[in-house]
Amino acid sequence: MTLLKSIVAALVLANVGYWLWNSGIAKTPDPVIAGAKTLKLASESASTTASAEATGAPASAPAPLPAGGAGGVGVGGGGGAVTADSAPPQSEAPALLGNVKRCVSVGPFRDVSEAARAAGTLRNGGYDPRQRVADGEVWAGVWVYLPLPAAKPAAQQIFDKLKAGGIDDALEMPGPNETSVISLGLFSEPKRAQARVAQAQALSLNPAVTDRKRNGNVYWIDVDLKATDGMLNPEDLQGEAGRIVRLEVKGCPDAAGPSS
Repeated sequence: MTLLKSIVAALVLANVGYWLWNSGIAKTPDPVIAGAKTLKLASESASTTASAEATGAPASAPAPLPAGGAGGVGVGGGGGAVTADSAPPQSEAPALLGNVKRCVSVGPFRDVSEAARAAGTLRNGGYDPRQRVADGEVWAGVWVYLPLPAAKPAAQQIFDKLKAGGIDDALEMPGPNETSVISLGLFSEPKRAQARVAQAQALSLNPAVTDRKRNGNVYWIDVDLKATDGMLNPEDLQGEAGRIVRLEVKGCPDAAGPSS
C-alpha cells in the first residue's frame, strides 16, 4: 500500500513539472544583446524622464530633428528660437569711403587763358573742373631792380651805363620800401630773369631780385576729389615750359564765386 502511494505521488510531481516546463515558467531567460535598440511607449519614456529628474540622473537626449524643422520653421515651443530663414536681415553696409568727395581749389591764375589751360589739363585727367573769379593777390613775376641813388648825377650815370650795356628798357619806379628804384624788368620765366641779373652784374652792378604781385581779379579752379584720389600737384598745371605761375592747392570756399 505504501509503495502504491509513492508511485502515484511521483507521477503527479512529474506531470506538474512537465506542465511548468511546457508553460515557459521554468525556462532560462534569453540573453540580452548589449546595445540592441528596444521600442518604448510614450508612457514609458515619460515615466523614465520623470524618474531621472527625481533621482538626479541625466535623461537620454532625444534624437535631433532635421535642420529647419518643417517648412523652415524653428522648433522651440515659443522659446524664441530663430532659424537662418527667420533671422532679421542685416543692416546695409556703410557707403564706401571711395564715394566720399572733397573739394580743392587750384590757383590763383593771372588771366583766363592760364586758367582755361589748367582746366583742360585736369579735364583730360578725368576730373570735372569748375572755374571761378575772385578778388585777390596774384604772382606777377620775378622783378629785377637796382637801388636808385639819391643824387641825380649818380642816377643818370647808372642809366647811361645800362643803356651802353644793352639794357635800354630800364626805368625809375616806386620800389618795395616806398623808395624809388631802377626797374630792370619783370619776368615770368626764371631763365630770362637770371640772364638780366648776369647782364647787370657784367656792368659791375648788383641788382636785387624779388617776387612781384598785383591785386585784382584772379581765377581759381575747383575740383572734386574722391577719398582715394591723391592731392593735385600744382607743377602739373604750370602751362608753358619754364614759366612760373606760383600755384597753390587749398580747400574750396563754402560759397564759391561766380563760375564761367
